[in-house]
Amino acid sequence: MKRMLFNATHAEELRVAIVDGQKLIDIDIESAGRESRKSNIYKGVITRVEPSLEACFVNYGEERHGFLPFKEISKAFFKPGVEASKARIQDAVAEGMEVIVQVDKEERGNKGAALTTFISLAGRYLVLMPNNPRGGGVSRRVEGEDRQELRETMDKLDYPSGMSLIARTAGIGRAAEELQWDLNYLLQLWKAIESAAGSAPGPFLIYQESSLVIRAIRDYFTQDVGEILIDTDDIYEQARQFMAHVMPDTVNRVKRYRDDTPLFSRFQIEHQIETAYSRIVPLPSGGAVVIDHTEALVAIDVNSARATKGSDIEETALRTNLEAADEAARQMRLRDLGGLIVIDFIDMENPKNQREVEQRLKDALHYDRARVQTGKISRFGLMELSRQRLRPALAEGSHITCPRCNGTGVIRDIESSALHILRVIQEEAMKESTAAVYAQVPVDVATYLLNEKRSELNKLEARLKVEIVLIPNKHLETPHYKAERLRHDDERLSSYRASHTLADTPAEDNSYLESKLEPAKPRQEAVVKGITPEQPPPVPAAPVPAVASAEPRPVARTAVVAAAPTGDDGLLGRILNWFRRKPANEASASPTAAPATTEPGATEGEGGRRPRGAREGRERTGGREGR
Repeated sequence: MKRMLFNATHAEELRVAIVDGQKLIDIDIESAGRESRKSNIYKGVITRVEPSLEACFVNYGEERHGFLPFKEISKAFFKPGVEASKARIQDAVAEGMEVIVQVDKEERGNKGAALTTFISLAGRYLVLMPNNPRGGGVSRRVEGEDRQELRETMDKLDYPSGMSLIARTAGIGRAAEELQWDLNYLLQLWKAIESAAGSAPGPFLIYQESSLVIRAIRDYFTQDVGEILIDTDDIYEQARQFMAHVMPDTVNRVKRYRDDTPLFSRFQIEHQIETAYSRIVPLPSGGAVVIDHTEALVAIDVNSARATKGSDIEETALRTNLEAADEAARQMRLRDLGGLIVIDFIDMENPKNQREVEQRLKDALHYDRARVQTGKISRFGLMELSRQRLRPALAEGSHITCPRCNGTGVIRDIESSALHILRVIQEEAMKESTAAVYAQVPVDVATYLLNEKRSELNKLEARLKVEIVLIPNKHLETPHYKAERLRHDDERLSSYRASHTLADTPAEDNSYLESKLEPAKPRQEAVVKGITPEQPPPVPAAPVPAVASAEPRPVARTAVVAAAPTGDDGLLGRILNWFRRKPANEASASPTAAPATTEPGATEGEGGRRPRGAREGRERTGGREGR
């Protein structure tokens, strides 16, 4: 059974996990000190127009300005008289113009937030795009008959022209009244946003996306989720209130977890969450998946490692690649990896095996909420993917760059660092008017230079007439050092100080701690908040019991078998049996045969008789049973 687990025992972090039994399906974590701005709606002011980028920068009230591409600017914000089909950004907009924008992508690194003027308001069953008339449709995750049925239901909805709707997967099987109720709430919300946008000059926050509690239930809760377990009272009350307003028929699935065992430990998912932070993820057969982040892409390497269960190398490669396809899709969801992703599968000679691995990965990605575009496995064994980033990556909110290696993961060894510093000393000593070179180096590097490279240092001093002072500094670690060149007129040359007193205590990189300790910038307060539906949600009709539609089949078969004589089981017997059967109109009057006419999917011809195909099907069935 699927469950939603809310862990909020620590005020600094709220965690939401989706589990199937004891397998972790998805995880979302919200930190108290990290504000999420995705899907927030602001009134902003254009501060700069860049024709070379076909974009403009918008001040929307935060520290860093947002990036608004020209293709994301609605025609409603163009200057009067500008033809949309031939417009350039410098002609369509200007500095100082006010626009209503929504955060499409969060800030990352040195990049500001990506903005759009095409607003999307997400409800329980629908997504309303109030200023985009050509963006409607049905979620790509809805397929087959459900898709067509959902389209037909959406055609019955009443909403203003110039808007469009997207039906979410939660809308499957819902009546038009339920979808209309959700739509009315979104229209009510948009009306409040429009009214607030005209109330004051920008920039300011108009509407803030819901908290993680409401957002998780809205986006992840489906009918196959059996229960929602919450381990704190305040989160429990939030969830119950939201369910009571939006889904009152399922409010009994929200339960307060009170066991002494921690919630996530109870379902054994803590170690599964830790794999989302690890570089190497083991596979069941003994192989492993190695995930590395680069500036351009995310590289996923598949290693067979200890996997030796296959009868030959091809079978071993196929087995490991299939497991890696499942795990790679799962890790992309857990870590929310976005952008370009390249998977290096183990080489396989058989093209059929390559297609099987490709299909396995596509099947594993089917339930991913993000848009994923996949390619084929190349002749080098590489498969390229592009995945939409739904939220900041899991590691971004909990990791900082290593101050020693600066994020590279490796550092120079002692010998290489010593030789590099020796070359730097030589370069500084050769400069004109140099009297001395003071080099503060790690203790290990100083030991190497003063012993293994003592002769080279002496030769440099004699040849260049320069004093070289090596200062071992216990506060430094490779690859860090400090080389300083002193001229002849430097006052420090005349004042004597013992060399061991020259070591500086380097200022530690406390930028992370300082950012935590410094008073946070006051968060903007949304103008539009506390909007609740004007009417209670419609109560869904009780489903028709499936027993009534399932009973006719055995009853009809029994009637046919009873009509067949036991002695005539040959060809002649079957022909006579066919003539002895009652007509359809007589069967409808008989209480035992009546259910046969209500068989699901059956179509009737004129006079109440079944079509020819249906009669022939019954003949064949009767013949088999007669035997």
